[in-house]
Amino acid sequence: MEYIIPSNNDAPITGKILCCQCGILIEPNALNMCSGCLQTQIDITDQIPKQGQLQMCNKCIRYLQPPNTWISAELESRELLTVCLKRIKGLNKEVRLTDAGFIWTEPHSKRVKVKLTVQKEVMTGAILQQTFIVEFTILNQICDECQRIEAKDYWKALVQVRQRTSHKK
Repeated sequence: MEYIIPSNNDAPITGKILCCQCGILIEPNALNMCSGCLQTQIDITDQIPKQGQLQMCNKCIRYLQPPNTWISAELESRELLTVCLKRIKGLNKEVRLTDAGFIWTEPHSKRVKVKLTVQKEVMTGAILQQTFIVEFTILNQICDECQRIEAKDYWKALVQVRQRTSHKK
């Protein structure tokens, strides 16, 4: 009987398995799926809204960045892109934004489309990347400065009213 002495340069051999969806050979993982099938089965953009609203002042062409900051921006500019990205909830929590850009729309359509590419690590340690479109509708709203110009008698005040009684409660 002979003993086989393993040499130091032999690496441990890992077996390959078939993907449970398409049947190609892959390294074993927790879901037993290849990355292509994993992308079709898992949607990493389901927590991100696909529509939004932007308020724009029609007089001075500025956009509202909540709660009350108005930012001057041209269509398809960096400034408008930052306003749009801040409006999208759930972007920085679980998914990582890798790319963002505008998709051209007619200027009179009151629509702005933003194409986003996001990445997320799923349970197997694989990183999924998906691209999707968020459509913003532009709503007209007059900013505070233009409103003061339009209505000459405009005040913003806070009044406190108290009731006076003859008896104590």
